[in-house]
Amino acid sequence: MSEAVHEILDRIQRLPTDDRLLLEDCLAQQAEAEWQREAEEARRLASEKGIDQAAIDRAVAKVRYGS
Repeated sequence: MSEAVHEILDRIQRLPTDDRLLLEDCLAQQAEAEWQREAEEARRLASEKGIDQAAIDRAVAKVRYGS
């Protein structure tokens, strides 16, 4: 990790507990929102290619169980 990242992590650790928890909550919300955006884009692309949930389930089963 870079020195800048270490400095940021150190500053986070020195935050009061309430502030650190608030920061963690905000970061978790941002991560969830990004995941939702990426999932929606993936569903859109899959739909354009004619891939539906059943096709995904079959592919997963094939990889997991070899059937």
